[in-house]
Amino acid sequence: MELRHLRYFVAVARHLSFTAAAESLGIAQPPLSQQIRDLEAEVGTALFERTTRRVSLTRAGVDFHAQALDILERSGEAVERARAIGTGIAGIVNVGLTGSMLAGPLGRAIRDFAMIYPDVDLRIHEMSPDRQISMLKAGQTDVSFLRSPPPDVDLVSERAWCETVTLVLPRGHRLARRGAIDLADLDREPFVFLRLSDSLFAKHLWQCCVNAGFVPNITHQVVEAASLTSLVAAGLGIAIIPEFVARLAHADVVYKPVSGQPIRADVYALWSREKSGPSIRNFLDVLRSTTIANIRNDV
Repeated sequence: MELRHLRYFVAVARHLSFTAAAESLGIAQPPLSQQIRDLEAEVGTALFERTTRRVSLTRAGVDFHAQALDILERSGEAVERARAIGTGIAGIVNVGLTGSMLAGPLGRAIRDFAMIYPDVDLRIHEMSPDRQISMLKAGQTDVSFLRSPPPDVDLVSERAWCETVTLVLPRGHRLARRGAIDLADLDREPFVFLRLSDSLFAKHLWQCCVNAGFVPNITHQVVEAASLTSLVAAGLGIAIIPEFVARLAHADVVYKPVSGQPIRADVYALWSREKSGPSIRNFLDVLRSTTIANIRNDV
């Protein structure tokens, strides 16, 4: 059974006239009558009672008419939904990230995207950096945000925004009154750190300390950069955190810039080279616009 059979049937049921129905459909009456006979043969029962004077629906025809209207309505909705998804104005976008990413431009980009594309369901998935890569490659997320992303031929990487790092010290620390602090001055200090086992960015920070002349004495490791500030406030060590995370101020700590060459903490958007649909492209376009606006506002 084809949808055109249902449309022909509904037209005859509406007009209760094969002649009028044929005119409304823009076809000749004999082919329409044949299509209805074919439909009745396929259904296995008469849908219309025909006399020389009138056409009416049978009991089966009345029920079939209701079902046909519902099917045609749902098929129309399915077509519109498919078109919307095809153009990126509807659908689902799964975003992998660590929660601290929302402290930067990404939080505003998500809000802007929701306003521009209200029919797209944007779902946030918090996870460690290494899990983000595996989920992205498995197709369980559509785009992820990482610092120091690993090289991968299957993934596209684009810098989403620029960022540097900031030092976090307890408010009563011996260096708390200084301006900028050289990393070399932090030798022998206890550090709280991002977890080295699943973060290339954490390994990058560790290497920066080594390049400054010391191996950091790491007492605690966490997944979330935002958690480091709380550990510093609790007196468990000092930390190196991305600058946007430092904007989430805490009363018991102080934030200090690193002297010398800035340590980069740029954030990259990653997505599959083979699976980037319209909704993902629209989301990335909104992110680019938001990042540009954020830079202008900061300047």
